[in-house]
Amino acid sequence: MSPRPPRVPELPRPTDAELDILTVLWRLGHATVRDVHEQLDRGEDAHTGYTTTLKLLQIMHGKGLVLRDDSQRAHVYHATLTKQHTQDMLLGDLSRRAFDDSPALLALQALGSTKRPRPEELAQIKELLDRLENKER
Repeated sequence: MSPRPPRVPELPRPTDAELDILTVLWRLGHATVRDVHEQLDRGEDAHTGYTTTLKLLQIMHGKGLVLRDDSQRAHVYHATLTKQHTQDMLLGDLSRRAFDDSPALLALQALGSTKRPRPEELAQIKELLDRLENKER
């Protein structure tokens, strides 16, 4: 019997604003409040003040979504969970709440939406379907 991977504690679902911050942290690896704020301030709808970014990071730290290194004057933050784990968590939640816990229904809805997948994305989807089909044999 193979050992079970350690269970990652369930963290709260991040809000849209928290996801924006996590996206910056995943891209940079770690960042100060100023680094995060500057990255957010570059976006099209950049209207978040520095103190709002600071407060959000403090809230996220309290929730366990980010870790903070306060050994230096400027605190450095990094995401607690990987982007992949967060995406899996959000997809699982969406699947349970809106698609009767059916990954197939979720995938069909996503693929049938108005935005058509790019050819390279379609190739990845076909590859995944082939792997899934081969596992069943």
